[in-house]
Amino acid sequence: MTASTHTPPAGFPQDLRDDLVALRRDLHRDPEIGMSLPRTRQRVLSALDGLDLEITLGRDLDSVVAVLRGGAVPDGSPRRAVLLRGDMDALPLQEVLDVDYASVRSGVMHACGHDLHVAGLVGAVHLLHARRDELRGDVVFMFQPGEEGPGGAAVMLDEGVLEASGGPVIAAYSLHVSSAGHPRGMWFGRPGPQMAAADECVIRVVGAGGHGSQPHLAKDPVPVACEIVLALQLMVTRQFDAMDPMVVTVGRISGGTKDNIIPDDATLELTVRTFSQANRDRVHDAIRRVVDGITAAHGMTGETTTSMGYPVTVNDDTEYAFLQATVEDLFGADRHYLMPHPEAGAEDFSYVAQRVPSAYVFLSACPAGDPTTAPDNHSPRAHFDDAVLPDQALLLTEVALRRLRDPR
Repeated sequence: MTASTHTPPAGFPQDLRDDLVALRRDLHRDPEIGMSLPRTRQRVLSALDGLDLEITLGRDLDSVVAVLRGGAVPDGSPRRAVLLRGDMDALPLQEVLDVDYASVRSGVMHACGHDLHVAGLVGAVHLLHARRDELRGDVVFMFQPGEEGPGGAAVMLDEGVLEASGGPVIAAYSLHVSSAGHPRGMWFGRPGPQMAAADECVIRVVGAGGHGSQPHLAKDPVPVACEIVLALQLMVTRQFDAMDPMVVTVGRISGGTKDNIIPDDATLELTVRTFSQANRDRVHDAIRRVVDGITAAHGMTGETTTSMGYPVTVNDDTEYAFLQATVEDLFGADRHYLMPHPEAGAEDFSYVAQRVPSAYVFLSACPAGDPTTAPDNHSPRAHFDDAVLPDQALLLTEVALRRLRDPR
């Protein structure tokens, strides 16, 4: 891995830079999880205070939607809007990072960098507000709770975030910082599938309990559950195209109470990651066939319950090309890495991308050192360098300005 080529953008206002760092560290120190983020929301509102914005607060979650009206809409032209999104929630994780702004909330940590997302989006609001007379349309700023679950983007869509400006949202953009993998300041992404769909399955193998010394008088669900674990991996490699990959991982298996007691049942809990809707549609039926077939072969029954999670996050080809060109124009072509494959993580910006042509990009906020060995997102030691905050704010500002000038 090459050394960081990151240099801060020239001319970025120092007072705004200081304010964004202070905001980010304040959020990091006092994180909140889920859909209820009252303290986070109040900090966002305070950071936007005094700006000429139309602000709407969420009803069923602590979201903030701010609309900035552009002053350069051509006479007779319909008003169009661009949406910029930043997620706000933290993770249920005990921080062990030794920094002076470490979390003071026991068991809660901004281990995925959403504190930087909030501060970066606030920076874009301020930059665009200063240039609102150049905007040939409106900008919708989407401050979203619940990305880590249960899915705040879907709720904000239901509450009308895409209709907030009164005109059509022609494109949406979001970014995500990482604490490892690439040198600080490197942007990376790809057109097409960027992140996976993430679904959950719970499989219950129902047998009949008995004494461990006499398994022939019982129906032991434990070895049958183990057989299902192996058969699921065979299913992935033999029933699905290797060029359209998926991941089926059994993360938990449970059954029984004591070594000499055969239990009545055993349970498997799975995560299922797919990168196309076609595979997502097929895989759950395939899992049920495996479970039903194996349990029936052993004279037992299987119960499969599926919980559908976030869809595949798909970057619109044209919008991603536009975002990449903006990154390379602002920061240089050597600061963008085109990912050859999508990531298997999941993201609820996917709901927005299903409704609006969208582009989603990663930015490394890895501190100095070897990014290949740095603790990654969701680690209690994940460390994000807020030196990248001006980069975030500048990119979001420029994609909004340039996209609204684009006649598409």
